[in-house]
Amino acid sequence: MNKEALIKAANFCAYQERTQKEVREKLADLAIYGDEAEEMIVWLIENNYLNEERFAKIFAGSKFRQKQWGRLKIRQELKMRGVSDYCLRVGMNEINGDDYIETLQEIIEKKAREIKDADKLVRKQKLVRFALSRGFEQDLVFDMVKNLLK
Repeated sequence: MNKEALIKAANFCAYQERTQKEVREKLADLAIYGDEAEEMIVWLIENNYLNEERFAKIFAGSKFRQKQWGRLKIRQELKMRGVSDYCLRVGMNEINGDDYIETLQEIIEKKAREIKDADKLVRKQKLVRFALSRGFEQDLVFDMVKNLLK
């Protein structure tokens, strides 16, 4: 095993949480492929440098709390990063249901104050589009906007 590449990969993982896909890409940049790359990934996992479950939990929790993303957007981003279905489910469990509804309500109310349009239908459309773009589920968004604009 290439010690120098292993140290670089370990530092890469120690700096911030990574997925196996990101580590494979990093190793490919270092011209490490195939069995040697897989050996390094196994070593990183065994020595707790690389843990996709931990990555998924941190990613889902922080994107929800800091960026106020909805579950759909978080799930899509985790899938794009090659996270397993099991780790994806574990990560999504980091999002508390009550906090989720409260956050959706807060972002819709905040956006409603920013929209200056007088037409109720246009306001409703803009609010729905905004919340959907944040990755919140359609049925939740429709219910929340309907209740807000009574």
